[in-house]
Amino acid sequence: MKRVFSGVQPSGNLTIGNYLGAIKQFVEMQNEAEAFYCVVDLHAITVPQDPAELRKRSREIAQLYLACGVDPAQATVFIQSHVKEHAELGWILQCASYMGELNRMTQYKDKSEGKQSVHVGLYTYPVLMAADILLYDTTHVPVGDDQKQHIELTRDIATRFNGRFGDTFVLPEPHIQEFGARIMALDEPTKKMSKSAENEGSRIAILEDPAVFKKKIMRAVTDTENEIRFDEDNKPGVSNLLTIYSLFAGEPVDAIVARYQGQGYGNLKKDLVEVMTDKLGTIQKRYNELSDPAELDKILAASAERARTIAEQTVNRVKDAMGLMRL
Repeated sequence: MKRVFSGVQPSGNLTIGNYLGAIKQFVEMQNEAEAFYCVVDLHAITVPQDPAELRKRSREIAQLYLACGVDPAQATVFIQSHVKEHAELGWILQCASYMGELNRMTQYKDKSEGKQSVHVGLYTYPVLMAADILLYDTTHVPVGDDQKQHIELTRDIATRFNGRFGDTFVLPEPHIQEFGARIMALDEPTKKMSKSAENEGSRIAILEDPAVFKKKIMRAVTDTENEIRFDEDNKPGVSNLLTIYSLFAGEPVDAIVARYQGQGYGNLKKDLVEVMTDKLGTIQKRYNELSDPAELDKILAASAERARTIAEQTVNRVKDAMGLMRL
């Protein structure tokens, strides 16, 4: 059976880029596969975190999964650290990985650039990500283009392990969204929208007030042509707005372009605000309805128990293959 795994770090406020590029896919894929969606708090601590804020953010991400349409009756939604096998398999796979592989990981280079010192976890976290995926015999991983390298590393580690110890791991495939996998920053549309960017105007949070994100959309960088057409190379700002419009409205870009022929950017932006207000308003309403911490904890505990059952079986299979003694 097709099985899906993915996760989001509980750091910063999730943006519409996180929703359109990842969580929206989670909702769609839960209907066609056995799905495991994780709040990857162990990945978050590769950089310093405030303890109270980390706990708060972990709850918020799980709550947002549900508010966006992830159904705990169809998908397993849990906190990574609630399933100890993630860390256990992460260590085992570190012993089956090579420094040369990790030296090539571009995200480590990006995140460590300009820093005098970094935690070891920031260097080795791609192996923990491989463990996350391999624990559940994952067949498909919904990721953006920037995460494809991590799936390749996961496959390399799994292939090497299988070659030495026998058929132990399923080799996962990346599931990359063909359109809209990368939502770009509103102020610099050649860069990906980031929840950690210094400029607040570069991004829109899923839980942001419509009055606030309206100003950001109306100020979004376009160009001097005043012609609405999809051209990512020559008109990245307008193309980004068209992509966001298309994904929120569920309408092809060509149809949107045709409707706004001869109109200025202002009309496109104003209508985009309305489309986003409608969709995000529904998510925000559902998020507020899920604010009972006891009910959320009940969902997370039940899901973690389901995840542990499968994860323990995988780790036991790995231990047996390697010769680690079990009582």
